[in-house]
Amino acid sequence: MTKEFDSVSRPSHYVKGRIYEPVKVIEDWGLNYHLGNALKYISRAGRKTDSAEDIKKAIWYLNRRLEYEQEKREDFADLYKAGLE
Repeated sequence: MTKEFDSVSRPSHYVKGRIYEPVKVIEDWGLNYHLGNALKYISRAGRKTDSAEDIKKAIWYLNRRLEYEQEKREDFADLYKAGLE
């Protein structure tokens, strides 16, 4: 059974020649916004636009997630210290 491409629900740059659609992997793995977008850009690198641009976008989302995680750790540490005082 051949699945048709659709620019909204089945863009060819995500599904052509693939067994798994990135959106299904993101959903199955329960990835958050940042990690899901990184996976999306990695999966389409060189299929829609310049590979370098997609890789830079993926790295941006990964760095953004790292910053978020660091802020959460710092906030938790501050709350913990405040509770000890």
